[in-house]
Amino acid sequence: MKSAYAYIREAWKNPWDGYVGELMWVRLQKWRRESAVVRIDRPTRLDRARALGYRAKKGIIVVRVRVRRGGRRAGRPNKGRKTKSLMVSRLTPKKSLQWIAEERAARKYPNMEVLNSYWVGEDGRHKWFEVILIDRAHPSILNDKNLSGVARQRGRVFRGLTSTGRKSRGLRRKGKGAEKVRPSRRSSFRK
Repeated sequence: MKSAYAYIREAWKNPWDGYVGELMWVRLQKWRRESAVVRIDRPTRLDRARALGYRAKKGIIVVRVRVRRGGRRAGRPNKGRKTKSLMVSRLTPKKSLQWIAEERAARKYPNMEVLNSYWVGEDGRHKWFEVILIDRAHPSILNDKNLSGVARQRGRVFRGLTSTGRKSRGLRRKGKGAEKVRPSRRSSFRK
């Protein structure tokens, strides 16, 4: 017998097929009119949120963040160089859009720490992520053995300590070929 979370997970595997796609089509129209960082009452994807550490208790909130998709625009240099060396096209950020969304949520709520985040929707121009934040000074968080250690890590999202940050830093790799990744790419550059 399947659990309720298994059914939710199954529905979100291919979200544009079935009723989730119709629901998302309606939701995105509303989300486009909202501001970029919005606090929400409960997670849109409860199965994903709970898997990443969300619990419905005091000291934990969920925020939906809108991030613009695509690469970054660069100013076109007016001094002479080869067209290839202009560095105007295909300029991509060093961070993933999900990491950028986590940072924006952390800046909006400075007393909170980012626990984790997950994708909830996208259209041609934007991507939406829901970010789970924990209050680092709340008694229920400090007494929780799973969350108290995270609450002590000040500014963890800005140091790339969330799972998305670690992925962008290349720390998922292990074994041969990962020598230049640890402790960081910058420290082991040209070694």
